[in-house]
Amino acid sequence: MLRIIRDLLKYDSRFRLAFIFLSTILIMMLLSLVSPYNPNKTFVVAMDTPPSLEHPFGTSSRGQDIFWWMTFAVRNSFLLGMVTAALSRVIAIIVGLIAGYEGGWLDKVLMAINDSFVVMPLLPILILLGFLLRGKMNFFTLGLILGVFGWPWDARLIRSQVLSLKERAFTRTAVYSGTHPFWITIHEHLPFVLPIVFATTINNMLWSIGMEVTLSVLGLSDVSTPTIGTALFWANQHGALVAGVWWWIAAPTLIAIILFLGLYLLFSSINEYIDPRTRLRLIGG
Repeated sequence: MLRIIRDLLKYDSRFRLAFIFLSTILIMMLLSLVSPYNPNKTFVVAMDTPPSLEHPFGTSSRGQDIFWWMTFAVRNSFLLGMVTAALSRVIAIIVGLIAGYEGGWLDKVLMAINDSFVVMPLLPILILLGFLLRGKMNFFTLGLILGVFGWPWDARLIRSQVLSLKERAFTRTAVYSGTHPFWITIHEHLPFVLPIVFATTINNMLWSIGMEVTLSVLGLSDVSTPTIGTALFWANQHGALVAGVWWWIAAPTLIAIILFLGLYLLFSSINEYIDPRTRLRLIGG
């Protein structure tokens, strides 16, 4: 792992930029542990103060220091992405491995379910669930819901990889030696799909954080929990742009751009490194 990070830092400018962006996000997340302000308390500092040395991101109309509030927001948004990615990866791996290896009627049934999730109009469904679960849609619940809907594309990708692996000599050798199909998929196939799983995990986190921002701006999530989306929700509720409190909108927007660019560049870099042909071209092999 350390050798991979060293090679990427040395040869890939996208990874270096992603490293800088995500290190900034990580520092902000860690700073939430030493915040002098409780994010749930309002009117603890002067209202509508522009950015300064004392308040780097300024203060809001709710009397909160935006910088320290955003440390909690980015931490919660990142955790939401991890919860979503973890659940959806488990489902995608199970469905992809079983469908790819077993084939036959089981593959047809699993892919029919998979395709049903692909064509579902996700945003209207999430909006409906937001109304039905109003007051109960905390960021953990939202992460679980997004995880249930976030696996089908990646499951199909894993299945296609397993279909190829199933025809290779080492798989046939394992079958002829009497190895149980479960252990073949775990020991022989899973290591080959893990790089794909890692790359799609980053992409899934991007998607889930974007969905959280969308739902929070619409007021359909738990707006009392600091996230990037709820920061924009409260700024909009207080008419930040109309009142001239531009920094209240600028701060979460800037953090979102840094987080999204960091994750996207990391995904792009890792995705290219996984392919041996592009990896050799990248490091000059």
